[in-house]
Amino acid sequence: MNSKAEANRMISTKDRQMKSWKIPKSFWAAVTLIGLVVMWELLTVVLAIPAYILPTPTDIGVRLFQETSMLWGHTWTTLTEVLLGFGLSLAIGIPIAITIVYSKYLANSIYPIIIGIQCLPMVSIAPILVIWFGYGLITKVILACLISFFPVVINAVNGFNSLDKEMHDLGRSLGISERKIFFYFRLPNALPHLFAGFKVGITLAVVGAIVGEFVASERGLGYLQLTANARLDTELVFVTIVVLAILGISLFLVVHVLERILMPWYHANKAGGGQ
Repeated sequence: MNSKAEANRMISTKDRQMKSWKIPKSFWAAVTLIGLVVMWELLTVVLAIPAYILPTPTDIGVRLFQETSMLWGHTWTTLTEVLLGFGLSLAIGIPIAITIVYSKYLANSIYPIIIGIQCLPMVSIAPILVIWFGYGLITKVILACLISFFPVVINAVNGFNSLDKEMHDLGRSLGISERKIFFYFRLPNALPHLFAGFKVGITLAVVGAIVGEFVASERGLGYLQLTANARLDTELVFVTIVVLAILGISLFLVVHVLERILMPWYHANKAGGGQ
């Protein structure tokens, strides 16, 4: 019996060691990305593709380093538009989602309108916003808000509605007010859905800001890309794409970190579920 227990302990220890040495998922993404970049470099050299058609990753990296100071100013402009637009989508979208959950009239009237607005291409709305608000910051902020608004509202509505009816009825039978049920039951239960919407929304806000800069802007990464394209400066076009990718990924990771901080129990349960 002792030898069997000792063997079980050894197996358990070995399993824990194997789990602790588990390769993170980000490692495979990094390896794949590096492989694609190396393949890109080799193909452009072997096929002798002109730099004005497709520059090499090395050329793009060198140009990125050379234009750091200029890129920082344009990146800060775009980042400001993204954060303001995304913040506005949260300030408007979350209250609307709450009212939709608690009002059947709004659920049947506003909800379909929101879905219909999302079907409109934002590029077609941009000229109208320019007429109304001009070429300033407001136009880009509104576009970023409109594009990120839909996933925020949809996921918030789904999250708030995901509370079990039995749990809600139990709370009411115990004399708990609807306000307390919302803050102690409905809101914590909806957090995974909310953050799923935030992750999609923050990346779409980058798209909205760039669309606004394409239509009306004198600064920003979108404006920089347009001017580089007009000068046939392909390297700078790719540099702005790389910076936009870094910006979007960074904002996504910030939201992900906030999710892990605010919902440690959720990620602990996922880890224990044997993904």
